[in-house]
Amino acid sequence: MAPIAIMHSESVVVSNKATRLQDHSMMVEQLTSVARDVMSQAIDLLQNTLTDDKQLTYQSKYIPGSTIGKHLRHARDPYVLLSKVTPATLTYDIRIRDTSMETSIAAGIEAFREAIKQLEDISKYTPEDLPVVLTADTGPCRQTLNTTYGRELWFGSLHAIHHWSMIRVVAGELGLKMDANFGIAPATINYHKSEGSKSKI
Repeated sequence: MAPIAIMHSESVVVSNKATRLQDHSMMVEQLTSVARDVMSQAIDLLQNTLTDDKQLTYQSKYIPGSTIGKHLRHARDPYVLLSKVTPATLTYDIRIRDTSMETSIAAGIEAFREAIKQLEDISKYTPEDLPVVLTADTGPCRQTLNTTYGRELWFGSLHAIHHWSMIRVVAGELGLKMDANFGIAPATINYHKSEGSKSKI
């Protein structure tokens, strides 16, 4: 008769916990990879599409108050907040405006490279389900919401893609030729590859 392995309940608990930690770690790695890809689109824009710092400050005729530089800075903001050591609290309403990356191509490239590195560093020890308290200014009062690091990292990428689509509008006004995938969600890009769809949504 073949020997039967007996697994103690304590070992099962430890094994399950290790599996869950591995799953959470892999999830953060994947979410960080998406964030890196999204910010790399911005770096590519700055390196290969824009040719003059003045293009960053051109005021859009179709989106009042919009400039490419402002959209780039604003899209990077959530990533910067999340890259802080143990981002236990988040407040998206408090932003640092008029930064050098809004007016300088070189500063913009450096800012996104730094944000990517910081997120990659924190992803090594931050679980996807790390509790995060989000405070939001909804007008007459502030709201407090419970969320997680993983959820907010995913939001950061969706938020950036939204701003990339507006950058595409401003770039069009400047007559700039954009990469076909700029401002397209990763899931949509994968769908195009598998289905050959022409939809951009």
